[in-house]
This record gives sequence, C-alpha cells and structure tokens, in this order.
Amino acid sequence: MTDDLTRLSINQETLRQWSLPELAEGCVKAGIGGVGLWRAPVQEYGAERTARLMSDAGLTVTSLCRGGFFTALDPAERARALDDNRMAIDEAAALSTDTLVLVSGGLPPGSRDLLGARERVGDALAELAPYAAARNVRLAIEPLHPMYASDRCVVSTLAQALDLAERFPAERVGVVVDTYHLWWDDGAPAQIARAGAGGRIHSFQLADWITPLPAGVLLGRGQLGDGSVDFRAFRRYVEAAGFDGPIEVEIFNEALWARDGAEALAEVADRYVRHAC
Repeated sequence: MTDDLTRLSINQETLRQWSLPELAEGCVKAGIGGVGLWRAPVQEYGAERTARLMSDAGLTVTSLCRGGFFTALDPAERARALDDNRMAIDEAAALSTDTLVLVSGGLPPGSRDLLGARERVGDALAELAPYAAARNVRLAIEPLHPMYASDRCVVSTLAQALDLAERFPAERVGVVVDTYHLWWDDGAPAQIARAGAGGRIHSFQLADWITPLPAGVLLGRGQLGDGSVDFRAFRRYVEAAGFDGPIEVEIFNEALWARDGAEALAEVADRYVRHAC
C-alpha cells in the first residue's frame, strides 16, 4: 500500500490525540511523508523546534492552519487580526511550508452585510500578500460550507474565493479545495478548472460529509467512505486542472480522536487508498 501513499498528507487535527512527536513517529512508521500542522500545537511546542522535529523525521509540512478572521468592523480588532496573521506567516516560514490556510471570518455581531465582509477580506489580503511573498509563503483562501457563513467564513464557494484571490498574483494568493466544504456545489468542477488554469490550487483536502450531522457540526467531518463525497471525482477534477501536490486528509471527529492513534492512522490510510486513489 506504501506506493499509494506517496502524496498523502495527514492533517494534525485528524489525529489530535497525538503529540507532535507522536505524529511524526507515527507517520514515518506508516510510510506517510507529509503533515499539515495547526498553529496552537506548533506554538506550544515551538515553531523552530517543530521544524527540526519534522525535518529530522523526513516529513514535509504541507500546510499551516490557520490565518484569517478578517471581517471585524472595529479598527483595533482588525489591526490585531492583521498582526496575528503576520505571526502566522512567520510561523509558516519557520516550518518551511509554502501554504498558510486562511478562514475569512464570519459576519460581525449585528451585521448582515455579506458583501462588505468579503470586501474586508480582500483589504486584508492586500496588506498581507506582500509580507507573505517576502517570506515565500502563499496565502490559501479556504471557502467553507454555507452553514458557516454567519459565524466563521463569509467565503462560501470556490467562485467567491477565486474572485478574491485573482486580485493578486497566483504565487501570492490561491485557494483550498476541501471536499467537505465543496462536495454539494455543482459549480465546483468548473471553478476547480478555473483555479487550475490560474495556478491557484494551493491545497487539496479530504473529509467526508456524514448525516445526520453530529451535535456541534464543526466536529462532524466523516472518515473517507462514510458519507456522501465522491473523492475520486474530486481528485480527477483537481488533477485535470494541473494539481499534482500533496493530498491532505483533515477530519475533525471526536470518535476518531478517542481511538488509539496508530489504529486510527492505519484506517485513515486504508480509506484514502480505497476511496481516493
């Protein structure tokens, strides 16, 4: 099965029960060469120390999650968000990953102005893109499922993400194609082709959509093969669009986190081969 795992990357949240050293050791033992990391565990362990750990293990950090949350109306809050994103860019550079995933942020309290909120995302990108480019980090806008539009992400479709990204050079700002968030959108194939034509697919992530949604939908991502997503179709779309990079499995699921880490990883790898290869 190892040959089929050459492009697989394990997002850290998929195996939240593991520490960073355990994640590195487990991926090496499983023959997996890439990991997507999250800022809080990296900050706790130390960015430079994390970079050494992954490098010594021979692992590539395929992305860092996450920056973003740009939609505040209060100037001081917006300034704090920009400062935090500059820190996230510095952390990504320290980890030698070229991709910082961005979640835009939801509507400010009391606001119903989606268009205005999206425009503030564009304003933030204009400030951050040169800073990121100077550190060889790409900003990757991740559209989230529309159910998150009010509180987490006013960018709900790949088309909306590309409308923002295309204001900037492709090597500075691109998009994330995440099956969990895009599987429902019949416009996604055309938008994936659009993203590929512009060289803007910076990350490709897999998780399944399961129903009924678990309580607390944020933790409701399913193991590959348990839900509604046609992973092979999405892989065909991104590869036809020219994407040949790492494929991250990113699953937020408390049942998966409750299991033995090595057992959970083995199942993730098996499901990836069975459903996405």
